This record gives sequence, C-alpha cells and structure tokens, in this order.
Amino acid sequence: MRIATWNVNSMKARLEKVRWWLGRAAPDVLLIQETKLADADVSPERFADLGYQLAHHGEGRWNGVAIASRCGLDEIVTNFGEPRRAPATATGGDDQPLAETRMISALCGGVRVVSLYAPNGRSMGSPHYVAKLAWLDRLARWLEETRKPSELLVVGGDYNIAPDDRDVWDARACHGGTHVSPAERGAFQRLCDWGLVDAYRKYHPEAERYTWWDYRAGDFYKNYGMRIDHLLVTQSVASRAIDAEIDREARKGKPIPSDHAPLTLDLDEAGTAFDPGWAGAAERIAARRAKKPKT
Repeated sequence: MRIATWNVNSMKARLEKVRWWLGRAAPDVLLIQETKLADADVSPERFADLGYQLAHHGEGRWNGVAIASRCGLDEIVTNFGEPRRAPATATGGDDQPLAETRMISALCGGVRVVSLYAPNGRSMGSPHYVAKLAWLDRLARWLEETRKPSELLVVGGDYNIAPDDRDVWDARACHGGTHVSPAERGAFQRLCDWGLVDAYRKYHPEAERYTWWDYRAGDFYKNYGMRIDHLLVTQSVASRAIDAEIDREARKGKPIPSDHAPLTLDLDEAGTAFDPGWAGAAERIAARRAKKPKT
C-alpha cells in the first residue's frame, strides 16, 4: 500500500499534473492540500476514470483538502468533527483557521488517514501566528480525544513546520521567523510524543531534502527549500513501512508544477518505481554547499 501527500497549490490549475503523477507513482491513497475549490467545483470523474474515489472539503478560493483513494473511502470526518466557525474578521483569512477547510479524514484500506493543511502563520506574533498555534493545538486535542496511538493512523499534509534545522536551507536565515519557531516545533513534537513517527526521517536522516521551494529567484534549482510536508504515522503503521520518498521530479516541468513536491510512504511492499531525482541533483547541491561562506 502506497500512501502519499501533496500540496497541489490549486486543483484547478494543477489537475493535469495531479493526473500525471497518479499515473507516475500510482499511490493507493493521495492526501491533497490547497485545492482552492468549493465542493461543488471538484471533478470526481477525473479521478474515477483513473480508479480513485474522491472526498473533498473545500470552501472555494482558499485552502481545501481532499483524499483520493482506490482502496475504499469510509467514515469521513471534516474539521475535527465539528461545524466550521464563523470568521473572526471579514477579511482576516487565517486569523480563525477553524472557519476554514483544513482537515479531512477517512478510513482507506483499513488505515485511518488524515489530510491536513495547517495555517501558514504569516509573521511572528501576528494574529495569524496565534491562530496557527491554536489550530495545531486543536489537531493535537482531536488525536488525544478521538484516536489511539495503537491504531493504524497516518496524519499527513502540509504542516507548515520544519521540525529541525536539517529541514531548512539556511537555519541562520530562517530563525526568527515562522515555520521554525520553538512554539511551532513544540506543537510538532507534541504530536510525536502522543505516538506519531516522522515516516520520512525513518529512512532519510540527511539534510537538504525538502518538499517546498519558492517559485522565485530560482530557489528550486539552488535547493533553497524547506521540508514542511510530512507523513506522521503510528507505530503500527511504521512497523509496516518499507520506504519513504520525496518526488523532486514532480516539482519540475509541464504541466505547471506546484511549489510543493509529493511525499510517499510504502507499506508492506514497494509501490510503482519512479526516479525521485535526488541523485541527479546531488552534484548541483554539493556545488552550492561548497560556495557557502564559512562560519
């Protein structure tokens, strides 16, 4: 069983890229974030013709999460099982993230999966940063109140958190901002302390493996990125895992790519083989490292 997560940065703009990647990597379950569609605007038939059922939780222009599965799609939960709240302000956006479509969960092939899109936080000390921490607290409480560390559970998506300094291109440049703050990293650690394991790190302890790169200034080709998309799993899932990978190649080329790359996790046996592109990028990454000023 292959489970993957991908922030597609607009399903409307990237649908053909998503369909291409479903054919390339053939995940059994794909957790999708930032669809930027309302439920009425999704195209489930464009997944059905590839053998996937689709569950979507979206509001329109922003956010939006989904699960595409070819191994069942049952017991769907959205927004932690509670009604969406009213926005805090008319134009504030993610100053009240529980008003937004950021979480969907379902049972797929006997595994409970969660697709989440955590708030960005924007800037330290802002109402958006405070709201991000509140949303992460709500996620942790949902796990503590409704799930068990003993169950087969995968909590995947765009966390907008780089758990440690290996997960950013330049720790000195990043510290003092969001995504790397002690409070955000503490929220991530709280999930791990509850019973979740960072599946990618089980197989890849090395630095400079990222899931997001800014579109600007050639950051992707310089490998100036962050690892902010994660598949956190319970021990019962981790014991079945055999490999995890970030598909760097999906961040390139046409159709127009997202600014995020897909992350995969294989359980029990290897999924469809693909070249993630890291070996080919190694020389360029090493050259950049050699040019860094010594500290």
